[in-house]
Amino acid sequence: MTGPFHDLQAFTRLPRTSGLALSPDGTRLVTAVSLLDQRGGGSTTSLWEVDPTGERAARRLTRGARGESSPVFTPAGDLLFTSSRTDPAAVEGEGGDDAPAALWCLPAGGGEARVVATRPGGVGGVAVAREAGTVLLGSPTLPSATDAVDDARLRALRKDTRTSGVLHDALPVRIWDHDLGPDRPRLLVSTGGSDGLDAVLAGAGGAAGSGADRVVLRDLTGHVGGALPDDPSWTLTADGATAVTEWNVPEARGDRRVSLVAVDVATGERRSLLDDPAYDHTSPVAAPAGTRVACLRWRRATPSQSMDVDVVVVDAGGSESFVLAHSSEWDRWPASLAWAPDGGSLLVTADDGGRCPVFRVTVRPLSAEVDRLTPDDGAYSDVVPSPDGAWVYAMRSSVGSPPTPVRIPAAGGAPEVLRAPAHALGAWGGELESGGPELPGTLTEVTATAEDGTPLRSWLALPAGAGPDGPAPLLLWIHGGPLNSWNAWSWRWNPWLAVARGYAVLLPDPALSTGYGLDFVVRGLGRWGAEPFTDLMAVTDAATARDDVDAERTAAMGGSFGGYMANWVAGHTDRFRAVVTHASLWALDQFAGTTDFPAEWAREMTEQMVRENSPHDHAGAVTTPVLVIHGNDDDRVPVGEALRLWYDLLSRSTEPDGSSPHRFLLFPDEGHWVLGAGNARLWYATVFAFLDQHVLGRPWTAPEELG
Repeated sequence: MTGPFHDLQAFTRLPRTSGLALSPDGTRLVTAVSLLDQRGGGSTTSLWEVDPTGERAARRLTRGARGESSPVFTPAGDLLFTSSRTDPAAVEGEGGDDAPAALWCLPAGGGEARVVATRPGGVGGVAVAREAGTVLLGSPTLPSATDAVDDARLRALRKDTRTSGVLHDALPVRIWDHDLGPDRPRLLVSTGGSDGLDAVLAGAGGAAGSGADRVVLRDLTGHVGGALPDDPSWTLTADGATAVTEWNVPEARGDRRVSLVAVDVATGERRSLLDDPAYDHTSPVAAPAGTRVACLRWRRATPSQSMDVDVVVVDAGGSESFVLAHSSEWDRWPASLAWAPDGGSLLVTADDGGRCPVFRVTVRPLSAEVDRLTPDDGAYSDVVPSPDGAWVYAMRSSVGSPPTPVRIPAAGGAPEVLRAPAHALGAWGGELESGGPELPGTLTEVTATAEDGTPLRSWLALPAGAGPDGPAPLLLWIHGGPLNSWNAWSWRWNPWLAVARGYAVLLPDPALSTGYGLDFVVRGLGRWGAEPFTDLMAVTDAATARDDVDAERTAAMGGSFGGYMANWVAGHTDRFRAVVTHASLWALDQFAGTTDFPAEWAREMTEQMVRENSPHDHAGAVTTPVLVIHGNDDDRVPVGEALRLWYDLLSRSTEPDGSSPHRFLLFPDEGHWVLGAGNARLWYATVFAFLDQHVLGRPWTAPEELG
């Protein structure tokens, strides 16, 4: 059998589709598609239009060399997006290879896309008022800049003087895989009036590139330090009168909480909507009419109390607020929110037993009703209802199928696969029903019972032909998070690449996983090395008891928190022939103070928890060969964790020449995730070479790219 899962180059060339934007009249559905460039080293994202009726083939809308992203429609049907591609109408000296992202517009009536707004630091987080057409966006701006011209001057000064230093007065100083500062986001707004988008598109501006052909952006917040989020989440009420945004509130001991703030678009006046020291309020979404806003309310975890998530509805024009579907009513954690067209309910996604369905939650205080709309095994995101209320559009994936656009009957029912860009590109079967490339095996479920009697479940991906006469070697894959679930497609941890090479892959949801209720999470609270570990072993026992799985040839693998668990496994059992640990936590005392949000860990970890659950204290018990993988630019789990793990492994070598069975794959230019296509291929090739050596007993053969 051949296919993209047997060829790493072919796999990384598969199109990757993400996000959905629906036009106000419901006739145009736009998504973003990422494709590798001709050399196969970098990728470019373009925008494609998908027919909401499922009749016409998808068509490509943009072809910028540097890609486009974040599509959003205006009330008039014009398509806004961000891109740092070269503007053909730019004046001399404008643009270039390091040009920041600008706001572009593709007119509803056709024609070429054009730049409609720029800022020296770029733009992002674009939101549009559903009725008024007001445009809200964020732009990184240097603290002392008085306007865009001054910001450009200060940036030129730093560049000319080769200045890179950043002076911080609070945490965080970095997030995930990038440093913060010296600029910080500001909220900017443009109305639909004489200086707004409508006038620019109507040609009321000046000559191309003169500046008069651009939307005038008004600074709505000025410099507010670290109050605005680095990854913007804000919304506009339908009338464009009020912006509602996440707002970071500093606290003692380097901590912060996230509140919700309303900003008057006309005056810039701010007032707090939702603020409680016990909660973070995130992901605001404005109703299709009126001034209601829905958001997620996260109960902040402590050593004795787990995080929990609710939906809150608040009136942006007043103080009224109420909680929908509290955990006492619906024991699931909402992940995303979208308003139904009539404003009477919310479409919510939430992990649920190894799936992530779409639910409908009525907007009613104290007595909200929750109905599941999708009956299948899919994991849904980017939910967008049609304006007539007949359909719900979404991106659907599963463990066995990559994200693809679908439509769901608003009353609930099976999803209908739309004609996606991948179909037009011939990336997988030409049949419309095909939601992805042909798999090299089958997917089933494995159940077990935990030591405390709790039911456990996992997905098991099996290679074709596995059976009593040829049981498959088993790879235990442990998910990160830890508040997470194996329920969706993964490009980075894709089990089908291993299945194509003859391995069975077990994808369990142990204690701390989402989709099984709050009590299931609480089982592992502060006990990372206890129930999560014993749950993993129980499910592994159930899988290896099958006659199509080889109980003797097994390996354990994980990334991030999954890497932590892989390290814990290595120090507590020798049942596996190999362990692969990526971006992993090793010494909890060291990690807690060096990660990007140390105060958050200080809230959750006690000294006793650290002492009882740190893998590094069990380094002397590790006898299994370990492949350590880390990105040097990882700010969530700093590379010091891998360096200390690597030394702890090698310093216990008893061979006279210091040799050991362990390996360390370091990516100098990667962060928490391995995003470069070439590096991703090298990641998989090195992992499979290590597994083949220790699980299958084959000679070690390093990937050629390692030189």
